[in-house]
Amino acid sequence: MFKKDQKIADAAPESEATAGVSRRSLLAGSAGLTFMGAIGATAAVAQTTAPHTHGVMSHAGGTSLSGRLYQTNPQVPEHADIAHDPADIPPPITRREPQTVRVDLETVELEAHLGGESVFRYWTFNGRVPGPFIRVRVGDTVECYLRNAEDSWMAHNVDFHAATGPGGGAVLTTSMPGEEHAFRFKALNPGLYVYHCAVPPVAMHLAAGMYGLILVEPEEGLAPVDREYYVMQGEIYTEEPFGTPGLLSESYEKLLNERPEYFVFNGHVGALTEHFPLKANVGETVRIFFGVGGPNFTSSFHVIGEIFDRVYQAASITSPPLTNVQTVTVPAGGAAIVEFKCDVPGRYVLVDHALSRAERGLAGFLIVEGEERPDIFGPIGTPPDAAMSGH
Repeated sequence: MFKKDQKIADAAPESEATAGVSRRSLLAGSAGLTFMGAIGATAAVAQTTAPHTHGVMSHAGGTSLSGRLYQTNPQVPEHADIAHDPADIPPPITRREPQTVRVDLETVELEAHLGGESVFRYWTFNGRVPGPFIRVRVGDTVECYLRNAEDSWMAHNVDFHAATGPGGGAVLTTSMPGEEHAFRFKALNPGLYVYHCAVPPVAMHLAAGMYGLILVEPEEGLAPVDREYYVMQGEIYTEEPFGTPGLLSESYEKLLNERPEYFVFNGHVGALTEHFPLKANVGETVRIFFGVGGPNFTSSFHVIGEIFDRVYQAASITSPPLTNVQTVTVPAGGAAIVEFKCDVPGRYVLVDHALSRAERGLAGFLIVEGEERPDIFGPIGTPPDAAMSGH
């Protein structure tokens, strides 16, 4: 549908009025630059391995800043795909001494699958939404190198909520297309924190997909579990109604009025259902690192058919966890960690329990395999047709 070498100018009109200001001039003005020339719609890759310690970042987008991998959508292979595999998480940190770790981020803008036959121009970290999962230890010094791809239209930067310092690094990393800037911060506080682009208008960069999570493990690490997953919720604001085919354009007016057309887990409709469903076996323990990129809506995160054994509210891993929790509230720009044991096989649905949002794309699957447990859960008599269930 959209070829890798297709000119953006062919797909995006020169001007679309939004509250009296053209879409193009609004975007260009917010970053202090004009739109660049014709841009290819390739998916991009991003990080390099840390020179001081290894495994601090998920493999989203590949292993090289200069390489360009083209991840395609399994249902619509002609579309590029920005969905982050929720299982793509670096392993727990086993060292017990602080180190200097390097994090490489590349800000990449690309047209990619949104849902059905819809395509959207995402702004990303490392070609994925959310960006790479970053894992460090309390006391580590994090050196972040941010490069803005040469074919970007916008300036970009990164604000780490885990950093103690003005702007979280945003001012120190603001990069025009083709530029690279770096800064360092010491991870003083353990927890799970959001990072995001903070170039004005900040909400527009967030709504285009520029957010991720960084885990700062405590000195003793986290308790072992069988599986860990990385899930983030976001909103997308388009001029066109939900489900419109073709290349959709962002709506600044809807963004300001907080009227999204799409709610998504990990970047697009179906990312955690058809594309990357979570998987586990009966008897295994699961930990979900959950965050909300927003930019505007709070999530009531719930897994239908499960009860969270432990919830680290507000991702405070130095506080005692809540136990036996059905739904956890996570604000925009916030995070939580939930853990549970899978006792019964079947398909479990991840939702925001503001359930109207499921009709706008917000759902994920957890597929649990194993032997049935009729002592815990099962029908009495002949069960009804499972297809009649809303789940």
